[in-house]
Amino acid sequence: MGVSMKKVYLDYGATTPVDPQVISAMKPYFDEIYGNPSSIHSLGVNAADAIEESRKHVASIINAKPEEIVFTSGGTEADNLAIKGIASKYEDKKGTTGPHIITTEIEHPAVLETCKYLDKTGFDVAYLPVDTEGIIKLKDIEQIISKNTFLISIIYGNNEIGTIQPMQEIGKITSKNNIFLHTDAVQAVGKIPIDIKKANIDLLSLSAHKIYGPKGIGCLYVKKGVKITPLFHGGGHEQGKRSSTLNTPGIIGLGKACELGKKRMKKDSAKMIKQRDTLIKNILKIEESYLNGHSKKRLPNNAHFRFTAVEGESLQLMLDSKGIAAATGSACSSKKLTPSHVLLALGLTPEESHGSLRFTLGKDTSDQDIAYVSEELPKIVQQLRIMSPLWKK
Repeated sequence: MGVSMKKVYLDYGATTPVDPQVISAMKPYFDEIYGNPSSIHSLGVNAADAIEESRKHVASIINAKPEEIVFTSGGTEADNLAIKGIASKYEDKKGTTGPHIITTEIEHPAVLETCKYLDKTGFDVAYLPVDTEGIIKLKDIEQIISKNTFLISIIYGNNEIGTIQPMQEIGKITSKNNIFLHTDAVQAVGKIPIDIKKANIDLLSLSAHKIYGPKGIGCLYVKKGVKITPLFHGGGHEQGKRSSTLNTPGIIGLGKACELGKKRMKKDSAKMIKQRDTLIKNILKIEESYLNGHSKKRLPNNAHFRFTAVEGESLQLMLDSKGIAAATGSACSSKKLTPSHVLLALGLTPEESHGSLRFTLGKDTSDQDIAYVSEELPKIVQQLRIMSPLWKK
């Protein structure tokens, strides 16, 4: 028998394995406590009680109140519910100067596509630029606010380059101007401390599968008193904000993932920062290699590089042949061959964008994994450059 290849998973930004403790917490709700939580018999009541316990854990990780948590099918639905749900309250004000939404050029597609949709239906959407490290300028926000601005939606930690935005300062601006603030915090929750009160956040999206929970479950935090129109109409579940029979096992999984994530965040993030910085230091020794995003204001687990005269997809495939899983962009759109909108927003050329690679670490990433990637990647880059007509021979 041949020697089995080393397996290194560095695509935690795309999804994470479900934590064994999360699986065991979920299991009884598939085949033992399987009642519909809306039913008044004991099987239903037991399921409903467990859901409320999970709601507390989810609220706790962002310093919210349990009743401010609305369970959804994931981050994309939460983003849509937040933006369309607020926007529909301004439908009747559409005219020559439509109600105004401010977002950025580097949002996740779930926010960008929702804003583009609203743009076509009579809303006025402004897309803020970012600097070369992916950070928005506060003065740009202040300058673009108009009397019609009702919502600002800004990603907390970018899903591709890992840059963290100054959310507390943004929250001060929105609060002062009586504007709703939404943030897609799918990549940030569980990795960095988030306090919705300190940052004056009105709406926040999160997802279980990025924090060692199951796929297909997430939530939207809706600040008490903020009114949103539901996307779905039906039985009026989740205080009338999201009709559909509740996904009990998923909700239990999300609750457990948040409970564990809150306990482990400090320790796990410190370890990942150390490993990430080691990886960055090692990879930047490669000739004409560059770090994308901010060197310090970035998610603890994100290292995003570009290499001159090397194509990202080829890098990804050759790494995969060595047992290393990485990404060329965000997993949601990595099958598209168009250059990443995030990298173009940083001022990179389409060629530079195509030569980019994202490593995202997790709680189970070992120092040996980092050493293995640091050893293999330079060889692969060299190999690809030999074949590249763009590389100086």
